Amino acid sequence: MTLEKLSPKGEWFVDTKGRKVILRGVNLGGDTKVPYPSGGTQYPTDFSDHKEVSFIGRPFPLEEAHVHFTRLKLWGFNALRLLTTWEAVEHKGPNLYDEAYLNYFTEIVRLAGEYGFYVFIDFHQDVWSRMTGGDGAPGWIFEKLGIDFKKLSEADAAIVMQRVYDYSNPGIRQENNYQTMCWSQNYRYAGNGIMWTLFFGGRDFAPHFLIDGKNVQDYLQDHYLGCMKQIAERVKQFDFVLGFDSLNEPGKGFIGRAMNDRGLVNKDEDPSKPGLAWSPIDALFSSHGHSVDLPYLTLKVWKGGFVPTKTVTVNQKQVSIWLPESPGDPFQLEGAYTLTKDGTPFIEKNDFFQKVNGEEKDFDRDYLIPFMRTVGKTIQEIRSDWMVFIEREASDAFTHPHLNGEVPKLSVNAAHWYDILTLLFKTFLYPIAIDTLTKRPVFGKSGIEAMYVRQLTRIKKTADSVPGKIPSLVGEFGIPFDLQGGKAYKEWKKGNHSPKIWKRHVMALDAMYNAMDKLFLSNTLWNYTASNENDLMVGDGWNQEDLSIYSKDQIIPGSDPDVYGGGGRAIEGFCRPYAARIQGTPTKMEYQLDSREFVLEWNSDVSITEPSMIKIPRFVYPNGVQIVLSNAEKISETNGELTVKGNGGKSSVTVRPL
Repeated sequence: MTLEKLSPKGEWFVDTKGRKVILRGVNLGGDTKVPYPSGGTQYPTDFSDHKEVSFIGRPFPLEEAHVHFTRLKLWGFNALRLLTTWEAVEHKGPNLYDEAYLNYFTEIVRLAGEYGFYVFIDFHQDVWSRMTGGDGAPGWIFEKLGIDFKKLSEADAAIVMQRVYDYSNPGIRQENNYQTMCWSQNYRYAGNGIMWTLFFGGRDFAPHFLIDGKNVQDYLQDHYLGCMKQIAERVKQFDFVLGFDSLNEPGKGFIGRAMNDRGLVNKDEDPSKPGLAWSPIDALFSSHGHSVDLPYLTLKVWKGGFVPTKTVTVNQKQVSIWLPESPGDPFQLEGAYTLTKDGTPFIEKNDFFQKVNGEEKDFDRDYLIPFMRTVGKTIQEIRSDWMVFIEREASDAFTHPHLNGEVPKLSVNAAHWYDILTLLFKTFLYPIAIDTLTKRPVFGKSGIEAMYVRQLTRIKKTADSVPGKIPSLVGEFGIPFDLQGGKAYKEWKKGNHSPKIWKRHVMALDAMYNAMDKLFLSNTLWNYTASNENDLMVGDGWNQEDLSIYSKDQIIPGSDPDVYGGGGRAIEGFCRPYAARIQGTPTKMEYQLDSREFVLEWNSDVSITEPSMIKIPRFVYPNGVQIVLSNAEKISETNGELTVKGNGGKSSVTVRPL
């Protein structure tokens, strides 16, 4: 299948015929963060095999590609945010690229195009690396920086499921050992704080820290970009590859924070967060083997957010994360703080991570956006028409949506958006939900959808801060499928395979897609994990997350791949009609789940010779469709696609089930 090249034009993607394009896709996939076949967090490890691992088989073995790509195509998706990681490419050591993996990944990309998917490639990371409780960077980086990654969990410098979960009691949540969704708290711990500060700001905050003759910032970024180039060179011949993500959900490290700031004040632009309230000095001092007493924050809705509820002593074993031969903490060596005679820390420069040579620093303006431009330059030297799917720190895109700097050429605003309370607490609040922006309740389906529209409008308006605007594509959104303690899985196990067990999931997803439709937003749903299991310990194979719309445990032998029994979960929530290509400018796109009626209204442009194309998945319309046209004519209806052509001016099409 030959896909036309897409280009950004103002706030839209457009094809070579001038049609506006809406991308509706998935992230492939959640387990791509970990090695294959047994690198998931459901397996204990001390990561000592980090140089020998392989990611061949993520997102799935090549021999399984047909069934997975067929399922996704039948569901109507037309785009993939395809994950890889720095570790997958360069786990063996500096400049030692895994050629077998690169060949495998290239073949996955080629096959995706054959099945009709546009692809953009995401060098994924969460909280830096597997060794710091997430995924992304290879293990040998720590040694280069003088850190013993095997000590990170023991020293309370990172929350690592594989170091704290009791695997003798599998298959359950263990809130005392490893709290639900706690992995994201790692951004504030020493492991992440040090790594991200050096990655983005090493030249400013550790100017004397050299690795192999390079400043630490240049060393880290050059290796990350070197891996991106390895993949870029292999996929440059594919027109359906749209470009690359700059970097998934980047961390700020300590940049912009006062040395003694524990983040206890709940500000609109910087809300307090759950868990331990680390300041930079707490994290750095503790990393040298010192115990520290820290406030612990818990959500109190009536107090407007997360507030201290207890005190916790961290690093009680007094373990240092620094290797014996390491010169030590680079920020201490640069004079940020000193140790007094009694061994307590003394802050020499409370604004050490806020000012450089007296000049106030801004993370986006001075570090992140220049990095995005470097990513753009790197990939566009290989193919000049590639887009850069830019991402800011995850909550910034939501709390203060403004791009403070000149973005790369051919940028796409690829911010992420979740219903935070649903994500964190694995429960869909209905009929009364809380708007995390206003801290006020919203009521019923219409109230929740209106809240989603308000939140997504903020994200879409980020693109308004770029001269001429840029397209927006919500790079991640979705819901946990283990809602209410995995209630649907218990029903399935009892033999109840009715779609009704997914009622709450469908309701949540439908509200999200309705909001996206109202704003004509492109998106890639998080996620599709080929190895997913109905197991509270396993899920997507990573830190007990379970957001996959597919699970091998939802397979009933003999079922078609796109219907219930074929692996899908809550299919009505995401498998729905939409206008994939529009001959002109859309003014309304709406789908009613109950009646399965779809309406597209658009100002048709007769100078565009190709028709509008609407995806009509057979799951939604198994017996075909009834079509009502206004100022338009039907061109064709085949293989889950309907094409209609407007006669100029206001045109519309209504699709109903037969």
